[in-house]
This record gives sequence, structure tokens and C-alpha cells, in this order.
Amino acid sequence: MGGYILKRLVSAIPVLFGITVIVFLIMAMIPGDPALAILGSYATPENVEKLNRDLGLDQPLVARYFIWLGNMLTGDFGRSFSLNRPVIDEVLDRFSATLILAGTSLVLCAIFGIAAGVVSAARQYGFADKAITFAVLLGISIPSFFLGMMMILLFAVRWKMLPVSGMYAIYGGGDLPDLLNHLIMPALALAVVATGVVARLSRSAMLEVLRQDFVRTARAKGVPEGRVVWGHALRAAMVTIIPVLGVQAGFVLSGAVYIEMVFQWPGVGRMLVDAILKRDILLVQGGVVFVAACYVLFNIAVDVAQSVLDPRIKT
Repeated sequence: MGGYILKRLVSAIPVLFGITVIVFLIMAMIPGDPALAILGSYATPENVEKLNRDLGLDQPLVARYFIWLGNMLTGDFGRSFSLNRPVIDEVLDRFSATLILAGTSLVLCAIFGIAAGVVSAARQYGFADKAITFAVLLGISIPSFFLGMMMILLFAVRWKMLPVSGMYAIYGGGDLPDLLNHLIMPALALAVVATGVVARLSRSAMLEVLRQDFVRTARAKGVPEGRVVWGHALRAAMVTIIPVLGVQAGFVLSGAVYIEMVFQWPGVGRMLVDAILKRDILLVQGGVVFVAACYVLFNIAVDVAQSVLDPRIKT
């Protein structure tokens, strides 16, 4: 197992290297002079030249990339000019909020998606299967940001049941119940599409497993149907379902960007949008690379979990 984990970590190095190249080139290709955007009305030729020199923008493109990459490998992601603080400190502060939102959404989509898929497969062509299929298709078809705005209109504006935005109440609050109260709508809005995907693929995986010989043997031996479905069949189907959860982790991380904007959630997604508007290049680059690295590590964890369920994968 240790060798397999080491092999997956080594294979992640070129992926992360490619991510840094793509992120750097995208930011470098943005039209306009970042110094002019940063300085605004103070953009005299002297100030522009000085800021370009301070930011290293007067260096050739390749030199700028390797300087940035070398600093990042030592833990120095640079300093945000708009916030006047180290990039890594800001990213870590914001990532905790994104992790709460994305982690909750991933747990919800895993629980409800797998449960819906198992019930749908066990009741194939029945009323439960048709109802779940209809709900899943409806959920997949609704964009998360639109669902979020409709939830705000219904639960916050009309019924006044939940807070409109933020992570905590402006005055008072700050405890766990306050956090959960603010988390309900954005987490549900972000989880709906992922839940539908997990449910559909879980249903397909369960239908395939339920047709296998060991399931028929268990039923012939008189094993209760609930134990056959939720014990034997689901365990075998998890080998197929777990990679789907890894893919959906990337979806909820990327989807957190617009959900955080809709609900004004103080996470990395909202930070990146603000940084792009302010042309805070180092903050954008550091934030994207950090989130991408977390996603790569999560996928490695998913692969390890899958190999535990199916040892043949390690070969």
C-alpha cells in the first residue's frame, strides 16, 4: 500500500507542474498593463515603471515563471498588493470557509446520491425508481446559481426562514447554530447537481452488481433482501461509485466560485473573483494553484480508498 501511495504522489508532480504553467500563462495573457489597472489615477510613467519593477513584470516571461515557481516551492506565494498581506495567509483563511461549504455539499451529495441510486436500482421500474429518476433529471437540469437565487427569493425574502448571505450574522451569532443556519441554502444549492450525477451512476453500478452470481447466491441462501442490497451489493458497487465522488469533489470546488458570489460566502471563490477584478495577479495564481493541489491530493485519497475496496487496482 505504501508503494502504491508513493507512486500516485509521484505521478501528481507533472500534473501540478502543468497546472502552474497554465495558470501563469492565462494570467500573463490577460490584455492590458496590470500596473495601470492597479495604480488607477496614480498611474504616472514613473509609478508604472516602479510597480512593474517591484512586481517583477519587467522580466522576460520565462524568467518570471521560474522566479514565481521557485518562490512557491519554498512556501512563498508572494504578497497580495490589494490586501497587503501574504498570499498564502489569505488563501488559507478563505479556504477554511470554502472547505466547510464544499465539504458539506460533498457529504450531502454522497449520502443522498448513493441512497437514491440504491433505492432506484432495488425498485427498478417501480414508482420509487420513476420518482427518483424524475427528481434527479430535474436537479441536474437546474443550474446551481439559479437554484441559489430562487432559494434566496423563497426562503429568505418571502418566508424569512433563513439568512440571505454571509457565513455568520453581522451582529451577534458566530456559533455553530449560526453557521449551520447560514450554510443550509448554499450547501444545498451546490449539492443538487452533484447529487443527481451520483444517483444516476450509483443506480447503474448497483444494477450491474445486482445481476451478478454472488447476489443470486446470497438470495438463494435466504439472506434478507435489505442485507443483500445494502451490505453485499453496495459494497461491491462502491468500487465504481468512489471515483465518481472524486470527480464531484472537483465539481463542488469549482461550483463554489459562483455559489459563494450568490450567497456572499467568504471563501476562496469569492476571493478569486475580487482578485481578478483588482488584477491582483499573485493572489489569483496562488489561490488557483492551492485549490488545484488540494483537488489532486483528494483524488489520490480517493484512489487509495478504491484500492482498499478492490486490491486488484494496485496491480
